[in-house]
Amino acid sequence: MLYPENEHARLQYLHDLQILDTPAEPAFDRLTALAAELLEVPIVLVSLADAERQWFKSRFGLDACQSGRDLSFCNQTLLQGTPLVVEDAAADPRFAHSPLVTGAPHIRFYAGIPLRPDGQHVLGTLCAIDTRPRQIDAARLRQLEALAGQVEELLKLHQQRRLLDRESLYSSQQAARYEAIGRGAAAGIVRIDSRGRISEINDFALGLLGYRREELLGENVSRLMPMRWAVDHDQYLHNYLSSGEARIIGKGRRVEALHRDGHTIPVHLAVSEVRYEDGSDARDFIGILSDLSEVQTANALLDKQQHLLGVLHRGLTDYRALMSGNSLWTFLKHALRELTNSDYALIGEVLNLDGQAALKIHAISDLTWDEPSRALLERLRAGEMLLDNPHSLLGQVFAGGQTIVCNDLPDDPRRTGFPPGHPPLHNYLGVPILDQGEVIGMFAIANGRQPYSDELVEWLEPFTSTCALLIKLYRQLHERENFTEQLRRARDQAEEASRAKSEFLSSMSHELRTPLNAILGFAQLLSTSQKHPLNERQQRQVEQIYKSGNHLLNLINEVLDLARIEAGHINLSIEHIRLADVLDDACSTLAPIAEQHGIALRPSTAHCSAWVEADYTRLKQVLINLITNAIKYNRPQGSVRIDCRVERDCARIRIADNGVGIAADKLDQLFQPFNRLGAENGSIEGTGVGLALTKKILEQMRGRIGVDSQEGVGSEFWFELPLAAAPQASDEGAAESVAAPVETAAAASFQVLYIEDNPANQRLLIELFEDLDGFALNCAHSAELGLELACSQRPDLILLDINLPGMNGYQAMAILARNPATQAIPVIALSANAMPADLRQAKAAGFADYLTKPLDIARLLAVLDTFAQQEAP
Repeated sequence: MLYPENEHARLQYLHDLQILDTPAEPAFDRLTALAAELLEVPIVLVSLADAERQWFKSRFGLDACQSGRDLSFCNQTLLQGTPLVVEDAAADPRFAHSPLVTGAPHIRFYAGIPLRPDGQHVLGTLCAIDTRPRQIDAARLRQLEALAGQVEELLKLHQQRRLLDRESLYSSQQAARYEAIGRGAAAGIVRIDSRGRISEINDFALGLLGYRREELLGENVSRLMPMRWAVDHDQYLHNYLSSGEARIIGKGRRVEALHRDGHTIPVHLAVSEVRYEDGSDARDFIGILSDLSEVQTANALLDKQQHLLGVLHRGLTDYRALMSGNSLWTFLKHALRELTNSDYALIGEVLNLDGQAALKIHAISDLTWDEPSRALLERLRAGEMLLDNPHSLLGQVFAGGQTIVCNDLPDDPRRTGFPPGHPPLHNYLGVPILDQGEVIGMFAIANGRQPYSDELVEWLEPFTSTCALLIKLYRQLHERENFTEQLRRARDQAEEASRAKSEFLSSMSHELRTPLNAILGFAQLLSTSQKHPLNERQQRQVEQIYKSGNHLLNLINEVLDLARIEAGHINLSIEHIRLADVLDDACSTLAPIAEQHGIALRPSTAHCSAWVEADYTRLKQVLINLITNAIKYNRPQGSVRIDCRVERDCARIRIADNGVGIAADKLDQLFQPFNRLGAENGSIEGTGVGLALTKKILEQMRGRIGVDSQEGVGSEFWFELPLAAAPQASDEGAAESVAAPVETAAAASFQVLYIEDNPANQRLLIELFEDLDGFALNCAHSAELGLELACSQRPDLILLDINLPGMNGYQAMAILARNPATQAIPVIALSANAMPADLRQAKAAGFADYLTKPLDIARLLAVLDTFAQQEAP
């Protein structure tokens, strides 16, 4: 254990004091209780350090009367001789492993002030202890130091009493009457007799209360008390002397003393009784007064700062709620008035109008005095009127960026004057609100209870900074609201345009197709009429009418398809599709056309076993468009090559021809609607819509398209689609499942209707059902056709694809459920969507079951068996 350099002399002084192991004294105990109250800590000790122990003259909140000195925090205070503050002992390497930290009393916070009664030797400490980490500000540390000074005075008084005990009885009486006053003590000491008359008072008390000694000696001590206590003091003293029941004697508490000029002073009063050993019944009472003015001022300042922080916290955390109720600025204005004890306040935002600053008032106190002034105030509050005079007291702040402090407003030369009837203002403070050096607002207060000062401006700096932040947030919020309003208007316009486009498409579809229906219909009647057959020339003319009508119908379909896609009104059935299937299908369709034009189709599907995510019908449409163009714009006896390959996460399909090619300067116009790049004057028919439609369809399927072409050599169009996972069940596995057909109890054929637009999926189930005994399958490629078959054939079970072109599966299910002829038929949903939400939606729609694609053949067979068993008699 380490010791101070003067340890021997220190111990000698401590032992000479003869205070170790003495009984508890109320004066010490009241001081530790006061320290615990002021600092809000659970433990306060007056600790005196003996050679191997520390002994507690007074202890508040601790049962033990002493502890080992080697483990103590106080020994560290002795060593350094200055106040010691440990905010978190568990994080301090000097104390982290101390049993006093890890065990009882679990010290985490410690603040100790050295005790030097003689100004030289540190006998111990006045220490405040807490069981949780905390911080102590300078004001509270000064309070603790002031109380430590009181402890030192009590130690000196103890020493003085001990010395007096060695004197004669007379000398001890005289010493007790005069030395106990401690005229140089840093506390007020007043001695009164049993009748309450002041017999002695020290200089500190006289200075504290503003009296001369001769004014108080012999006077009743109630003269030093406010009236509410003075009137009853003599009765308190009489009751104590007669009954011994103490209400004040031997206790310490906060009270108020009355100054000579009439104002009150907060003090802590501790009263002790003095009995004399001369055989008389004479008794005196000594009151020790500690000035708490600084403590009260510090607490008031702390309360004020807490109020300020509370205002700022609410302004920031409840910003949106206050803004939504249009009460943010009013809240801040009221808070500003309360914080500064002012009658009037305003807060405003600075706007830049054609290079000149103007003030928009957000909140202002009512300064009106007649109807015109009230109307003016309402215009200011509503933002209908701005202040722009740069020479007024307000203008010098918001336009000049000055801080204006004025405590004599009527005579201030900076004042521009007030209109007749204006409420009188005697002081004024205007503060600019800055953001990166730019004045963005200001606040002002007037008629404060106390003079305004630069110190107040500095104290309000957090308020000013918060106002700057809130003004910026306010501006951003209004910009966002304006932007949101613009978006809303744009959305409404877009929706209106979309509705108009939808109506146009509907009208166009009806208006264009209706006359074409008559044209094509009558052309067919004329060409097939047996009663009035046409001659050869007429037959050629009617065929030309029919051919042109069909061409016009195709053009109309392409234009309407493109418009539907652009309007977002096209429904795609995105599924897992094997490229080879759709390529074979498209090439089979176009083979006769290629042969008619003398063009060789050369599809290579050897590497097209990949699966992609696409709509089968639309993908076939894309291939037909691109292959048709390659045929039409080819050279005589030319060829069209079609192949595909897998690249990373997509499949690329290429359609190459050795035709006329496309000029390099026209490639960027290729996918523009109705742009035929000069071919409109040639012999090849078209509208220039096909490639634009193809691009839109591919983008709808998350694909992309491009072209490489050389004029006179040929063109190569390519497009990419995202890859899809191949079905888990192999063809061999499917064959094994089919090889073991389900045994059903149905003797008659179990009729199943399959509504599916994908031909490959249809072929899969057709082949499956060919090997199933007792089952019959009928297919429909659209929901509309499926509904007709369901009503006419009444199947036992319906397998319904969800993603159908036109009417989707959910819409078809709703019609089936409403129709008495079909509502009893169980319907099983088929879809590539397999999320839990999809299953819940299907169940809510009334589907009997939900199967996901790629189909699990074994599960499908089990489902068929289940429903067949239910139908069996």
